[in-house]
Amino acid sequence: MSLQNPLGLFSLKGKTALITGASTGIGLAVATAFAHAGANIVLGYNSSTKAIETAAELAKSANVQVLALHIPVADSTAVEDAFDQAVKMFSTIDIVVSNAGVAWTAGELIAPPTDEEWNQIVNVNVNGCYHVAKCAGRLFKAQQSGSLIFTSSMSAQIVNIPQHQAAYNISKAAVTAMSKNLAVEWAGFARVNSVSPGYTITEITSFADKQLRKEWTSMIPLRREASTSELVGAYLYLASDASTYTTGADIIIDGGYTLV
Repeated sequence: MSLQNPLGLFSLKGKTALITGASTGIGLAVATAFAHAGANIVLGYNSSTKAIETAAELAKSANVQVLALHIPVADSTAVEDAFDQAVKMFSTIDIVVSNAGVAWTAGELIAPPTDEEWNQIVNVNVNGCYHVAKCAGRLFKAQQSGSLIFTSSMSAQIVNIPQHQAAYNISKAAVTAMSKNLAVEWAGFARVNSVSPGYTITEITSFADKQLRKEWTSMIPLRREASTSELVGAYLYLASDASTYTTGADIIIDGGYTLV
């Protein structure tokens, strides 16, 4: 038996990764990690005004190719067009991270929220993942290879308190279920996994004031929120050859929140 340096398994050199919701937060941290691991990047964004500039900076710092594409995931046609453009530039896509998502801040389901607010959550968090997965699956099947990674949430497993966010939690439970089902359906040609972050310091949690964050951290065994840099290792593992026997997994990174 030959002993090899396992660090080489984590290299993404020569691969291309498409990441939605990648202009800020977790998505940008993942894109940065993948780029420095050697992958060319399709940096998907929705409303960012700096995505093209961010892509150029990342390309320069990591010495890889980075293409910024407008990918509003709730629009299936736009997602298909983005995949077509990415394949036209890079010939293939080896890794897809379905990361785009929105938070729920409307309160109790039976109180102030409107149907439009509910539909936004479903259209972005659930339908958006479906649109991305559909395009990724077709491509991976043609290639007979690929890794799809969903960003889910610890909220797929628990009920958050004190805030009311049933719609968000329901949407993320659907994402986790989608990941596990596709892992079985696509086992012949691709791997599918999910990462479920806990409370993380990003733009998506900007609605929370100091007191609410204090209540959150009081329930986390590690007594703090995560930084995005503490999540990227799981994504890198799932994207790389280090995880060739890993499919259908959901990696929860929550500081121990779901244990207590």
